[in-house]
Amino acid sequence: MKRRLFWKILIGFWLTFFCIVLGTWLLFMVLRSGPSDYARGMARMSVAAASAVVRDGGRQAYDAEIGSWSPEQRRQIELSPAAAPSDDARPVLAQSIARSPDGEVWRITFYRQPFTMRGIPREVLLLGGAGGLLFSAILAWYLTQPVRRMRSGFRRLAQGDFTTRLGPSMGRRRDEIADLAHDFDQMAAQLSELVAARDRLLADVSHELRTPLARLNLAIGLTRQDPAKLDASLDRIGKEAAKLDEMVGELLTLSKLESGMGQSEDYFDFAEIVRGVVQDAGYEASAKQVDVSLDTGVKGCEWLAKGNGKLVSRAVENIVRNAVRYSPQGARVDITLRHNGDFYRLTIADKGPGVPSEEIGLLFKPFGHSADGFGFGLGLAIAQRAIAVNGGAIVARNRETGGLEMTVTVPAAPLDLV
Repeated sequence: MKRRLFWKILIGFWLTFFCIVLGTWLLFMVLRSGPSDYARGMARMSVAAASAVVRDGGRQAYDAEIGSWSPEQRRQIELSPAAAPSDDARPVLAQSIARSPDGEVWRITFYRQPFTMRGIPREVLLLGGAGGLLFSAILAWYLTQPVRRMRSGFRRLAQGDFTTRLGPSMGRRRDEIADLAHDFDQMAAQLSELVAARDRLLADVSHELRTPLARLNLAIGLTRQDPAKLDASLDRIGKEAAKLDEMVGELLTLSKLESGMGQSEDYFDFAEIVRGVVQDAGYEASAKQVDVSLDTGVKGCEWLAKGNGKLVSRAVENIVRNAVRYSPQGARVDITLRHNGDFYRLTIADKGPGVPSEEIGLLFKPFGHSADGFGFGLGLAIAQRAIAVNGGAIVARNRETGGLEMTVTVPAAPLDLV
């Protein structure tokens, strides 16, 4: 694996660290207003020592003594005849006159060394070079190691391994990279759920389609065995074909809703839709002697909503028909419509058997099945997605007096935009 990011961070931070250390030292040296007391004291001591050597032994003794000094000191001190003019422009830190045993007068001068890059101490270079390299290497490894783990995780996820998780590999990190790893884990978990839901949906669709297809094949087989049953078989074939067509239509509707194709910018009268659904459901309810009542509260209220009215109508119809279907004979389905602030609240309550609390969430899953094997089909799944596309929501709960209560909320259209 190419570690380009590692080397970019390493070299970049190393150069930055080195330049900061070197620049700080250079700035300190440049901004110094003058020599320190320590430098002046060392200069006076050096000149005094050199003068004593000249008085005792002359020029030869001076050269022998200076030879044992450091190169830096030798560059700063100078011995010249006192009568000769000095053309050295360097600042003088200390100066003395000494007479050698042969009678010659000498001038000993200790100059302040001008600043040059060659004068940078070895310690500064070592700190800027080795220290910066070590710091940059640790920082580069710390930043790029989790990136490499995430790259490996994305590769495994792309290959279909939805069990890949990066959170545990981050250790005790509490930074943005750790947050990114946890977001990756959430994404992987959601993808796993989506793929599992897709597989379940395909299996459920195959199972649901197999039943009417089996009946079609049975009707065709009976017709071949006994041509006298042609009319009955054709009726059966027509019914099963209609069921298949209805199921395929529901699957297409569900697919469009999940892809967001059901969104619309139209306006519709929510109360008018509910009244139409209740009126149509009344015919089906009358056969079971079930009463469907509608209470819209205060009259004259505006019920305008923005979205796809056809999808909302179909969603409400699915809920009301289910309430009628599972209500016992002679019972009543209570439907109330209220305007609560920015939302319309529709409640459909029946007297049916209800649903176990732990299985209420299965109502809105395609082809969901309860523990006793009872299936919920596609109706409520389509209803929930249709309402969600229009910005609303559906909530189901069991009533304390028995039965199921569905609450549908739909956003009201702002009157100033209508």
